[in-house]
Amino acid sequence: MMDDAMNEPLGQLTIRTMAMPADTNAAGDIFGGWVMSQMDIAGAIAAVERVKGRVVTVAVEAMTFIAPVKVGDVLCVYTSIERIGNTSITIALEAWVRRNRLDERKKVTEGRFVYVSLDDNGQKRPIPPA
Repeated sequence: MMDDAMNEPLGQLTIRTMAMPADTNAAGDIFGGWVMSQMDIAGAIAAVERVKGRVVTVAVEAMTFIAPVKVGDVLCVYTSIERIGNTSITIALEAWVRRNRLDERKKVTEGRFVYVSLDDNGQKRPIPPA
């Protein structure tokens, strides 16, 4: 397995935010749920842009926590479209941090989230062609 420090993130930078003290557990690490919520937001942004409309999260097919996120880390979430179905879209996500606001990046989490396209009435709607 290659060292993540040598790899580049896959996908498009979709969201970037700073981990703050209020988001920590008793050990001083950022809660995994906070990281997951940032990834869900980024995935939804990517899905909405592609389907050109409303989406809802229906599944987290995969989620792997690789390294802890620390207070002060800049969390960067990258997204790429993995699959488009009739009404659903699967987004691959990678979360990387910049420690101490430096350019050095480290991959901390990866996952795959599924969203469903909805119409104005909250019903499933077909995803239009690209």
